[in-house]
Amino acid sequence: MDRRATCISLVALSTATALPARAQNTRIAHVAWASVDRTQPDSPFLLAFRGAMRELGWVEGRNLLISIWSGSGSLPGLKTLVPEILAKRPDIIISAGGPATRAMIDMNVQLPVVFTSSADAVIAKIVDSYAKPGGNRTGISFFGLDLIPKRLELMKELLPGLKRVAIIGWPPHGGELLELEAASNAAKKLGLDHKYWGVNSAPELDAAFDSLAQWRADAMIVFAGAIATTYPDRIAAFALRSRIPASSSWADFAEKGNVMTYGPVLKECYGRLASFADRILKGTKPADLPVELPTKFEMVVNLKTAKALDIKIPQSILIRADRTIE
Repeated sequence: MDRRATCISLVALSTATALPARAQNTRIAHVAWASVDRTQPDSPFLLAFRGAMRELGWVEGRNLLISIWSGSGSLPGLKTLVPEILAKRPDIIISAGGPATRAMIDMNVQLPVVFTSSADAVIAKIVDSYAKPGGNRTGISFFGLDLIPKRLELMKELLPGLKRVAIIGWPPHGGELLELEAASNAAKKLGLDHKYWGVNSAPELDAAFDSLAQWRADAMIVFAGAIATTYPDRIAAFALRSRIPASSSWADFAEKGNVMTYGPVLKECYGRLASFADRILKGTKPADLPVELPTKFEMVVNLKTAKALDIKIPQSILIRADRTIE
């Protein structure tokens, strides 16, 4: 059957498995993992969550069922699956990423939702406040204004002759204006000329590339969010063609061929989601669980890309890098 979205059951509980569980009066908790992107069972983020759940006593096949729901790269695709997700009556929905969280909001899902999002969770209207989320949603926000100046400082350290930096973002992103203000202030302190390009699609991104190249940008800073996560390969290819290196937040951006990233360790964050799920399954309301921020950060440097761009990585960066890509 042709479908734009798919559901994969991560654990199939047979009658033989289910009956002993009922006999022991062991509850089978159902957690639905929802993502716009196609999630594989060996996803590092899913594995981090599963491992953390296991440490908390939730074992698949014994007292836990995790089902995976994927929009196959499409927000509308995930939205079409929401009625099916609800029909399975999960105890909790893990919305993996901002777009999945938006799907749950747009579809007015009333079940407990534990989310991750790169947006400011209040500005994006995911929760009422970080300390008191209210409603049925809580989780982890990757939003961090203090990280933006750090990325600009690292890019300046990487490129001592840096004069002009292009800033690329996604206008609908919750907190985008605050990010732009933070980037502008940091650029001014570093003596950098800067210009912002807000893009919503691949054609708009290509147009931004042409424009920033004509502006003679020396480097690009890409805000964490939809553009960085959807088009890292496209940005890396342009960076190599134009010799304008790019930096962003998450390790995946460097793994896809960009020169450097500095930001939260996402596997750690997804592992933390298990703590929310555990407490909700034990009776705590999402409204009473404060939204958390990342506590562990990493710098990843792509040495292969740096070499292709004739960039000599300063020793000061190499000794501080948490990981390098050869």
